[in-house]
Amino acid sequence: QVQLVESGGGLVQAGGSLRLSCAASGIVFSVYNMGWYRQAPGKQRELVATITGGRRTDYADSVKGRFTISRDNIKNTVTLQMNSLRPEDTAVYYCNGQTRFYNPEREYWGQGTQVTVSS
Repeated sequence: QVQLVESGGGLVQAGGSLRLSCAASGIVFSVYNMGWYRQAPGKQRELVATITGGRRTDYADSVKGRFTISRDNIKNTVTLQMNSLRPEDTAVYYCNGQTRFYNPEREYWGQGTQVTVSS
């Protein structure tokens, strides 16, 4: 019974901030690389940010300098702090977890949380 549950989405004005959280259960969290993806209507899901168990991070060019991904291996959570939001950031944001040595049978997704940025 693996679950990734996102929270924190909502409506925010351009230039504002939002913090997304993902709570994981049913996995050995520390061995999983975690990430945030997003999908806008009619578009493919795209990578936003990733963080390894050792806290190495990577970001899409479109969010560098604005978003920060972090993790808490005690609480089994991963967070995406989003600042200076733009209308083009509007999407459903998904939490992802996968083992370091990729195994599609050990990749999990949350249900998604809607982020809407108004002009």
